[in-house]
Amino acid sequence: MKIGVLMGGLSSEREISLRSGKAVFEALKRKGYDAVCIDPAPDLGLILQRRKVDAAFICLHGTPGEDGTVQGLLEFMGIPYTGSGVLASAAAMDKIVTKKLLIYHAIPTPDFSVNEHGRTTGKRIALPVIVKPATEGSTIGVSRVSVKKDLEKAIRIARRFGPKVLIEKFIQGRELTVGILNDLPLPVVEIRPMSGFYDFKSKYTPGRTEYRVPAPLLRRVSKRVQELALSAHRALGCNGASRVDFMLADGDDPYVLEVNTIPGMTETSLLPKAAREAGISFDDLVERILTAAVRG
Repeated sequence: MKIGVLMGGLSSEREISLRSGKAVFEALKRKGYDAVCIDPAPDLGLILQRRKVDAAFICLHGTPGEDGTVQGLLEFMGIPYTGSGVLASAAAMDKIVTKKLLIYHAIPTPDFSVNEHGRTTGKRIALPVIVKPATEGSTIGVSRVSVKKDLEKAIRIARRFGPKVLIEKFIQGRELTVGILNDLPLPVVEIRPMSGFYDFKSKYTPGRTEYRVPAPLLRRVSKRVQELALSAHRALGCNGASRVDFMLADGDDPYVLEVNTIPGMTETSLLPKAAREAGISFDDLVERILTAAVRG
């Protein structure tokens, strides 16, 4: 069986995708799989046919690899692939859709409003707020706004990455994340950026963020966060591996921020950190994700 590792792509997260894909490719080779790296182009279908790919391991971040587009192509071609299906991928990629689904399922998420085409609708959110593009990842285009005069500038920055902008209540507290692997929650990870804000530099610059695995939480709080993570994963209809991001407010009240259907897969990414704490090596994690996809 030949595994095509889809990596790179055209989104603003291309470099992160290449790093994830390379790590996955090397893990598959160490496990003895026949694997090839594929950087998608408009003729991806033909490329997959020429390379005789039997299954796809998707390491694409952002559009069109994480939003259901590539998943739809693979469905049409009958090629099994890792991660969530078309609908769940599309829903999770759009943070506004995600939040509406979370609310429907009574899963706590910060209050929000939406700015689209210069008009803001929804609840009036008191400052401070987080302003972010509705369909970007890796904290790209995200601003924290504490004074009213900075709000329009933050919206303009976010709008560079798409017409829909999410304006979300800022939750003061601890940043947590929970990986889900084949419908089982992994240990909670606490994220402690040195700058106080987990932006792009904090995510991808060594030494700028401390990660505590497992997060030092009361057992009941840790269990509650894991339960909510699994509920969010299921509410969106996710499969395989995902990662659910939280803010834990004062009083230990958890709020789901978003669901990532294609978590970073470098050996220092958050999902592999949590898996390692659960006794799952990086190579075994990659194999478990692949096996679940192939078995359907």
